[in-house]
Amino acid sequence: MGRAEKVAVVEEVRERLERSTATLLTEYRGLSVGDLRALRTELRKADAEYKVAKNTLIRIAVREAGLDVPAEVLTGPTAITFCTGDPIAAAKLLRAFSRQRPALVIKGGVLEGEVLSAAEAQRLADLDSREELLARLAGLFEAVVAQPARLAQASLTKAARLFAALQEKREQEGAQDASTTAPQSSPHGESAKLPAEN
Repeated sequence: MGRAEKVAVVEEVRERLERSTATLLTEYRGLSVGDLRALRTELRKADAEYKVAKNTLIRIAVREAGLDVPAEVLTGPTAITFCTGDPIAAAKLLRAFSRQRPALVIKGGVLEGEVLSAAEAQRLADLDSREELLARLAGLFEAVVAQPARLAQASLTKAARLFAALQEKREQEGAQDASTTAPQSSPHGESAKLPAEN
């Protein structure tokens, strides 16, 4: 790689470090070309790009971006995942991929200007992704909106049952009152006469 190419790589890495929501550093020793192609394809779905670069050039780019990445992170073959979308989604993909292919090792990263250790970068994958948080929030909003409707529906149902029970009771009482106040007939078919009052 000539000097001009090295300068171009440093400039590209620096710019992308500054533009990315997060950057995750991995070691890829032992992965095949097919593995790397599959990983790149998966990461594109999460708005992330996987780029292999020399550690010396990454060190220069990191320093020019004003970041203090520990030297041990930039040892061995290093690739950078630049996240322009949700960094949690990219971290989840990297972790899932590394479980299937242990040769991929997450070494650290940068999140909103803060340097992450390997453990912190992996914990990023434990968080809920933006989509998961939005889905959970939508569920909460739906529950909050639906609760008054359910309560109103329950109240109306209870009120309807109460009115039906009252109506039935009144009808039963009316039927009983009618049977006790109706004139009684004599065995000969004539109405019984009440004695006259003096």
